[in-house]
Amino acid sequence: MAERWVLASSNAGKLDELAALLAELDIKVVSQAEFDVSDAVEDGVAFVDNALIKARHAAAATGLPAIADDSGLAVDYLGGAPGILSARFAGTHGDDEANNTKLLDALKGVSEPGRGAAFHCCLAATRAADDPVPVIAHGVWRGRILTAPRGDGGFGYDPLFWVAEENASAAELSAYRKNAISHRGRAMATLIDQLRERR
Repeated sequence: MAERWVLASSNAGKLDELAALLAELDIKVVSQAEFDVSDAVEDGVAFVDNALIKARHAAAATGLPAIADDSGLAVDYLGGAPGILSARFAGTHGDDEANNTKLLDALKGVSEPGRGAAFHCCLAATRAADDPVPVIAHGVWRGRILTAPRGDGGFGYDPLFWVAEENASAAELSAYRKNAISHRGRAMATLIDQLRERR
């Protein structure tokens, strides 16, 4: 019988993605929404902090092993901003258009060599709320910020994130290709390997 884990998110897309990957380890992932778990207070200063906060919060609320992620965009010229504030860079959580507009404004006049950026994803898996050795995985996806959006796929900053080796923006990639090479895909592959080693 598959072991049940809780995902510290109500995002259906993340749930589907994780469920498919963890099925090979005989782990069944269920959303924290099924348990009416409130969102954790994300007051960490780094992606890894917030991923751990969310995983421990979900584990404490459900009594199940938990997995969580925290991810965002770090722009070199902006000293790593928007970073953990990526989803609410322009003030309102999840307003992709406003966030992209603010990012373009912040980079106005910056030439191509100075527009380097990276998407980061930190995943945390914890067997219990007080697990002293949580599994941590970090994925990084390098690219640069365009001067105007391209493509209509993906979400967030994808239309502005240019991936040179694909000769496309993240928003122009198929979902399958993006998942294979993205920060989240890389973090998930590392997490799966670490969980397999611990079984």
